[in-house]
Amino acid sequence: MKLTVDGESVFAATGGRPFDPGLPAIVFVHGAGMDHTNWALQTRYFAHRGRSVLAIDLPGHGKSGGAALDSIEAIADWLARLVAAAGLESAALAGHSMGALAVLDCAARHPEKVRALALLGVAPKMPVHPDLLAAAAANDHRAFELVTDWGHGPGAHRGWHPAPGLWMLGGAEALLERCPPGVLHNDLAACNAYQEAPAAAARIACPTLLVLGTDDRMTPAKAGQKLAEAIPGARTALIPGSGHMMMTEASDATLDALKTIL
Repeated sequence: MKLTVDGESVFAATGGRPFDPGLPAIVFVHGAGMDHTNWALQTRYFAHRGRSVLAIDLPGHGKSGGAALDSIEAIADWLARLVAAAGLESAALAGHSMGALAVLDCAARHPEKVRALALLGVAPKMPVHPDLLAAAAANDHRAFELVTDWGHGPGAHRGWHPAPGLWMLGGAEALLERCPPGVLHNDLAACNAYQEAPAAAARIACPTLLVLGTDDRMTPAKAGQKLAEAIPGARTALIPGSGHMMMTEASDATLDALKTIL
């Protein structure tokens, strides 16, 4: 499905069902350098069970046009405009990593647009190592390798996915290789610069769930739980053995967690 936001084309996967703005809607937002494909299982489940689904490609990512937005706040404001462009008064927002910061900020800045929040792989601060930022700025392939390595838990490194032959690390690296030059650096820099998560958390007024991997080295579960404590009434779901990429590393467990909020 194609939408238009700020005069630019935006691609959104709808989970295999036509998008119906009359149904409760869920917007899924990917992380740095990624796209809508991260949410394949989860979006299909909800789309076939009474929800309308938009798994978006952010500007400059995947099949969407425009330039990549250079701050979490800019993505948050853009998401509010996307909800309106889709013909929705409000939607549930699910975000992963950079996307989690963006949907958190969107709910704080535009509460009327957000009916529920799911935050996956998130922490109050998400600093990025200078070596990774430098590699991404140079469009060095090492940046893709570092993100893939650190983004997956030990099980994923051993090939523990229930689908035979699915190479999670290879798939994640190939996805990062498809993003245009400079996009990964843009996204990582936005995460590195964002310091407003604790303040945004205190302003959240909608039901909120944090989904955290126990073996996440990029946003450790302990840090995610601290963010949960700052959000009124927030709940947490821990995914045992999962790293940062819980949507693919532990897709069924992540879906079970999301069912409780979405």
